[in-house]
Amino acid sequence: MILPVLNEAEALPWVLERMPPGYLPIVVDNGSTDGSGDVARALGAAVVLESRPGFGAACWAGLQAASDGVVCFMDCDGSLDPSSLPLVAGAVESGDADLVLGRRQPSPGAWPWHARAANRLLAFELRRRTGAKLTDLGPMRAARREGLIGLDLRDRRFGWPLEMVIKSAAAGWRICEVPVPYLPRRGGESKVSGSLKGTLQAVADMGALLR
Repeated sequence: MILPVLNEAEALPWVLERMPPGYLPIVVDNGSTDGSGDVARALGAAVVLESRPGFGAACWAGLQAASDGVVCFMDCDGSLDPSSLPLVAGAVESGDADLVLGRRQPSPGAWPWHARAANRLLAFELRRRTGAKLTDLGPMRAARREGLIGLDLRDRRFGWPLEMVIKSAAAGWRICEVPVPYLPRRGGESKVSGSLKGTLQAVADMGALLR
């Protein structure tokens, strides 16, 4: 279970205490200044330090550190409930799918309009370009570790989730999505969806990848 983290000390206890049995949390501290790494260690999580800035850099470092055959990724701001992980990973573990994304079912106040609009546009582009029947880029997702390494993902910024879907579709992977609850984040401001600036940066990174 790979958790990219940048200043999420406030949300970490809630996230880690809800980790399902059998899921080893690997917290990738991507330059936090609020003691996130120390909080995670104190709560029993494995902690990887990644000095290169960028969401993709943190995810790649976590993927390298993982050892389980099936790996999951999840935002660590409290907007996603770890108890949903078995639902997302189940189809991969059973062999019914190669990549599963959690389709967000937002509660009130959980998904700002600008982030939702950007997600809708990017999902449309993915359907048009890959044929994958996706409605959400799904920040909670699961796949086989060796398969992901074999995709040779290169983006180290916000384009990482999009590149994963594009390359897996090109490789003929079976891709599906399952519904997961999406909650208001716990403390602080999201690096992506919580601000218009973050959303625009993510769109710019993903747009460059699509081009």
